[in-house]
Amino acid sequence: MEFNVKKLASDAGVFFSRAMQFTEEKLGQAEKTELDAHFENLLARADCTKNWTEKILRQTEVLLQPNPSARVEEFLYEKLDRKVPSRVTNGELLAQYMTEAASDFGPGTPYGKTLIKVGETQRRLGAAEREFIRSASISFLTPLRNFLEGDWRTISKERRILQNRRLDLDACKARLKKAKAAEAKAACEGDAVPDFQETRPRNYVLSASASALWSDEVEKAEHELRLTQSEFDRQAEVTRLLLEGISSTHVNHLRCLHEFVESQTNYYAQCYQFMLDLQKQLGRFSGTFVGNAESASPAGVTSPPAAAATLPAVPTIPVVPTIVGVPNTVAEAVLNPNEVKPPASGTRRARVLYDYEAADSTELALLADEMITVYSLPGMDPDWLIGERGNQKGKVPVTYLELLS
Repeated sequence: MEFNVKKLASDAGVFFSRAMQFTEEKLGQAEKTELDAHFENLLARADCTKNWTEKILRQTEVLLQPNPSARVEEFLYEKLDRKVPSRVTNGELLAQYMTEAASDFGPGTPYGKTLIKVGETQRRLGAAEREFIRSASISFLTPLRNFLEGDWRTISKERRILQNRRLDLDACKARLKKAKAAEAKAACEGDAVPDFQETRPRNYVLSASASALWSDEVEKAEHELRLTQSEFDRQAEVTRLLLEGISSTHVNHLRCLHEFVESQTNYYAQCYQFMLDLQKQLGRFSGTFVGNAESASPAGVTSPPAAAATLPAVPTIPVVPTIVGVPNTVAEAVLNPNEVKPPASGTRRARVLYDYEAADSTELALLADEMITVYSLPGMDPDWLIGERGNQKGKVPVTYLELLS
């Protein structure tokens, strides 16, 4: 390769000129061309987008893969442009251990049967987690990463070029200013009337020559200034267009965010349904609670615990299964706690864990440690039960109760 000394010297001169201009600006000894307010706002917006995109990307990676060693491994595979090997999820590993334990304990024993059922559910949960991670990586992480590694790098490159163009422009302005000052000084010296009696009358001639030289220097500086100004304006326009494209980036990231939420919603809905199925198989509950029940009993009215103690109690609460995400409009329109009667079987005793103040007349106020009778009706919300205390009746939150057998 041919070594070009002239080009090397020219590049070194440009670099030195920029360094001098930058240093003088920092010391307050040189003027700096300021960008317009709109351009500065675009720069600030772009920096803000880049910073928050990095933080969101990193934290989403932590959410999807909490293991830092696994994240480092995946990062290395990506940099080497190799496919990341499939990794067993924690749920799938737990399912494997439970299945093996059931084989040792005996698949026909109660404990073994339960281990098999729970293990199968854990396997399904692990598979759902794997699908969620895959979907979130494609729909959310990849677009964010593409922005940081693609668009943002292009913007950063053009901003560096613009910064260099600005330094060149300001350096040319400084040279022009110095040349004009020297030209004016030489012109003043040239306007003085020469004293031909002096022993050195050539000083007058030298002053005239210096004035001409500085005039040429001013013309040269003005020409360079026009060129650098044109290059700066052109680069500023290119950079401006890239910065204005951040709005399109926001639109794209908004769409990706919606897809991420959709994937997360499906994942948690699947997990919820899997656990409901497992709960039903284990016989802990007959089903799930659905909908909202209403009650018109007055809030804050109490009755002696002995009155509720006479009511019968059975081990489970009959309920009706529901489909996640389907509104229970029928239940809301039909159920009326004032009119319904407790089922012949299925009522259950419960101890109140905390004081609860009824939000309206449809709810039943509770006092800690008191005993009430609860039951569910078809179409009730899983977080609520119908509670009875003497002749008082209303909705009560499940989280405030300890259900007794």
